[in-house]
Amino acid sequence: GPNRIGQGIEFDYCCVHAVKALREEGYETIMVNCNPETVSTDFDIADKLYFEPLTFEDVMNIIERERPGGVIVQFGGQTPLNLAIPLERQGVRILGTPPDGIDRAEDRKRFAEVVEKLGIPQPPNGTATSVEEAKEVARKLGYPVLIRPSYVLGGRAMDIIYDEETLLRFMREAIEVSPEHPVLIDKFLEDAIETEIDAVCDGETVYIGGIMEHIEEAGVHSGDAACVLPPFSLSDKVIQTMIDYTYKLARELSVVGLINVQFAVKNGTVYVLEANPRASRTVPFVSKATGVPLAKIAAKVMVGKKLKELGVTETPKLNHVAVKEAVFPFDKLPGVDVVLGPEMKSTGEVMGIDSDLGMAYYKAELAAETKLPKSGTVFISVRDEEKMRILPIAKKLSELGFKILATRGTAESLSAMGVAAEVVPKVSEGPPNIVDYIRSGKVSLIINVPKGKGPKDDEFYIRRAAVECKTPYITTIAAAHAAVMAIERVKNGKFTIKSLQEHHSAVREGKVISAEIQIRNCSWR
Repeated sequence: GPNRIGQGIEFDYCCVHAVKALREEGYETIMVNCNPETVSTDFDIADKLYFEPLTFEDVMNIIERERPGGVIVQFGGQTPLNLAIPLERQGVRILGTPPDGIDRAEDRKRFAEVVEKLGIPQPPNGTATSVEEAKEVARKLGYPVLIRPSYVLGGRAMDIIYDEETLLRFMREAIEVSPEHPVLIDKFLEDAIETEIDAVCDGETVYIGGIMEHIEEAGVHSGDAACVLPPFSLSDKVIQTMIDYTYKLARELSVVGLINVQFAVKNGTVYVLEANPRASRTVPFVSKATGVPLAKIAAKVMVGKKLKELGVTETPKLNHVAVKEAVFPFDKLPGVDVVLGPEMKSTGEVMGIDSDLGMAYYKAELAAETKLPKSGTVFISVRDEEKMRILPIAKKLSELGFKILATRGTAESLSAMGVAAEVVPKVSEGPPNIVDYIRSGKVSLIINVPKGKGPKDDEFYIRRAAVECKTPYITTIAAAHAAVMAIERVKNGKFTIKSLQEHHSAVREGKVISAEIQIRNCSWR
């Protein structure tokens, strides 16, 4: 389907790999895609190509004409997945995960029942089929809550709600709620670590393709969060629990092909947030980081191959750290706030690889056109509850030779704890204020942590000035920690470049350095 936020080139990558794998197995392939900006619509990829929209009627017309042996829906993102049940009702053979398994994962109410049956913890939640029910559930859970509609793409219309007034406005304006489209309301787990797993299942065996840990905490959409493979702060017990839950979910949902499971970890407890029995947008990242082509393997599994036959049984041990970073279009969208949340905003992604997390993160930021400074002036402004958490970041920046600017409240707090900070006026306090400083090039890095979505206040104008002046900016404490680690590493270390093939051959030859030990030692969680 068309490229839009939430559905982009990652799914094109999966479709191309699937076609190549099926061709290797001797199948004729037919591609249905109305997007000319993709590789899957190149003339030499599939045997036949239909430039048609992915609607039930158009797809059925193609099926009646071509009479295929089976249809694959799990590589194109949410749009083809939504066609699985209507196509099955017309007698079309869906290859891979059965449509009922897809529905049990995608329908929020049915998925809550699956998780309960398997005894897997989920954040306290309830489902609502009307605005009144939503009010009742949110009151019972206590604010803040996370709203998740069913069958949505890229976290569309998901939001963190802090009060009833916002809830009512959101339910009226943003989503369609009905018995056919229940809305899941989760108790929002503040300060939880978000993680995810990409796996392939052949109906019996489950292969764990990659375990990723997000740098940003829970509440930022997985497509917008920077994520690290292998995980950098999780205990072996937590990792094993995540793997066990993935096995259970893949088997319960009768997954044949790909599955992506997202988790939140808080105080050592692993909660399942959602399971997607399809190619996720992290499949290309995991495949490139590990050298194992997950989409190709999944396609072969869907036409009857077993993982053991394909020689895919053990997750490779990496001798490097890979960081995926999102790329945002904010400079092309004047007036849009850059604060991240559960609704996806990014339009692309990049990757950085090195032998340690600091350098890998620096490379990922560089690829996303965010050049972290090695010296200069840092502006810091955080809400009251984050003032203790920003202290070690400010201390380290000061030790690295940066000058600290801050708004009055943050500056007083830092000075009281022994970090020198110069007070700079807010926008509302008249010129020369912080926006003037940014526009005149006096600020090298901005750390601005807001709370929720408010009116267009001082913070909004600071963030917009950063975008317009191409000044690196950070809006979460976790990303600030990672950035400081990267700056320290690049100031003190050597910048090395290796090809992806060199990294992959080192993995195949078993040249494993203790990447996990290196990164777990520098964890700030």
